[in-house]
Amino acid sequence: MPNDFNQQIIEEFRANAGKVGGPFEGSRLLLLTTTGARSGTRHTTPVAYLPDGGERVLVIASAGGAPRHPAWYHNLVANSRVTVEDGVFTYEAEAVVLVDEERDRAFARAVETSDGWAAYQAKTDRVIPVVALHAIDTGPPNVSGATSFGTMLKRIHGGMRREIELIRAEVASFGPGLGSQLRVNCLTLCQGVRAHHTAEDQGMFPLIAERSPEAAGVVALLDEEHQKIAALLDELQRVVTAQDVERETVLAEVDRLAAELNAHLDHEEAQLIPLIDG
Repeated sequence: MPNDFNQQIIEEFRANAGKVGGPFEGSRLLLLTTTGARSGTRHTTPVAYLPDGGERVLVIASAGGAPRHPAWYHNLVANSRVTVEDGVFTYEAEAVVLVDEERDRAFARAVETSDGWAAYQAKTDRVIPVVALHAIDTGPPNVSGATSFGTMLKRIHGGMRREIELIRAEVASFGPGLGSQLRVNCLTLCQGVRAHHTAEDQGMFPLIAERSPEAAGVVALLDEEHQKIAALLDELQRVVTAQDVERETVLAEVDRLAAELNAHLDHEEAQLIPLIDG
C-alpha cells in the first residue's frame, strides 16, 4: 500500500529538482527505487544520503530506530541493482552493504553531522545498516527532467548551486573544527565541479567554437573562469585536508568559491544556452 507521506515527498522532489520543504528542507535526499524481494514490484522511497566521493553515496537503513530494517533495505539485499534519483541525475547503481569497521566509520561520520543518527541507534537492538550505492556507467548521463541541452545545463548547474549552499550552511553551523563527513562533502563537491568543467573543456566548448566561430571569444573567457575556479577548488581541498583547520578558514574559502562559481554559472547560462538551444 503506497505511503501517502512518502508519495508527497516524491512528487515535490521531482517537481523541484530535488528540493523539498517541511521537515526535510535543507536536507540531502535522494529517491531510491528497489525491486520488491517477494513481489518483484518496483518501489520508490525518499532516503537521506551522505556524499562519499564521486562514484558512490551512502544511505542508512535507520527506519527511525524501529526494531526492524526498512522494506527498501530487504529489497536491495535481495536484488542489489537499484535506481537513484538525486534531483539532477537518474542513474543505475549497485547497492553494497558495508560491514565491520567500514560500516562503523561511515556511521560515525553520519553521527557527526546529526546526533539524530545516534538517537536512532540507541532506540533499537539491531545494528543499523549503512549501504553504499555505487553508480553504474550505462552511457551518457540521464539528466532528470531535461527537455533540451539548455535545460540540461541549468539542471546540472542548479545541483552545484544547491550543494555549495548546503555545504556553506553545514560549515557555518559546525563546531570549532571540521568533522570528517563535512570534509568528505567538500572534497566530493570539488571532484564534481572538476568533472563537469573537464567535460565542458573537452566536449562542449570545442564543439561550440567549431559550430559558432563568432562565440570563440565567449568560450575563451569561460575557459579562463574555469581556471580561476580550479585554483579555488585546489585551495579549498588544501584547507579541508589540513589537520587542525578552523571553521572560519573553511567558511572563507567556501564563500570565495561560491561567489566565483555562481557568477560563472550565471555567465555561462546567459552566453551558451541561446547558442546550444538555438
